[in-house]
Amino acid sequence: MADDVNPNFGAVGGSGELGAIVGALLTYSLIVAVLMLVISATTWAIASSSGSWHTAQKAKTGCFVAVGGAALTGAALTWANWLLDIGPHL
Repeated sequence: MADDVNPNFGAVGGSGELGAIVGALLTYSLIVAVLMLVISATTWAIASSSGSWHTAQKAKTGCFVAVGGAALTGAALTWANWLLDIGPHL
């Protein structure tokens, strides 16, 4: 009897569109993270070669933030999928 309990995503109006919206937001966040990484890495290289150490430090921080943002975006998707997979087993 307990095996028949599943989340009813059809009960929420527009649930099909919600999945598409979330997928688009994840795609945009990964694109922004990659662009931020490219810009920060370029700025870091130029600032380091020209001797602007303060700017190089800020650009290095930008690189770490971009990598962290991409990792958190991927982790959020993985976590959501894990929760949806474990839901029917509860």
